[in-house]
Amino acid sequence: MAVAFSEKTKERFKAILAKYPEKGAALLPAMWLAQKEFSVITPEVEEYVAKLLGVPLVRVHEVLTFYTMYAAKPLGKYHLQLCTNISCTLLGAEDILEHLKDKLQIGAGETTPDKKFTLSTVECLGYCGTAPVLQVNDDFHENLTTKKVDELLAKLK
Repeated sequence: MAVAFSEKTKERFKAILAKYPEKGAALLPAMWLAQKEFSVITPEVEEYVAKLLGVPLVRVHEVLTFYTMYAAKPLGKYHLQLCTNISCTLLGAEDILEHLKDKLQIGAGETTPDKKFTLSTVECLGYCGTAPVLQVNDDFHENLTTKKVDELLAKLK
């Protein structure tokens, strides 16, 4: 089966292209659309995006492997991304990470067997003033403690 955007996503893609002087400059938002459409950026999706934009496949792959916002493998229903940059680490991110690993029985970069949670560590989420911070899908949870993590996980389960 060939990979292709739905009609609705094709329209969104055209609107994005109109904002850029050249197609290749729209790589990041095009990949974001692909992520939303297909859930994961597979090699087939990489090829599709490269062809749509007229850029080398390696350029798409470089973006995929550099940015943590794009998934090269399937994620759980809830993608837990814990910031491990300096502010978050100084304020307890390492303890939060160990707590999450224990609670979910998975390591960073892994997904629970029921496909409900994927745990990732990321560099900076930009919430240094309210560290430590955890991004769950598109929502941010700040000033984390292990108690707050337990409450969050209980809500998500």
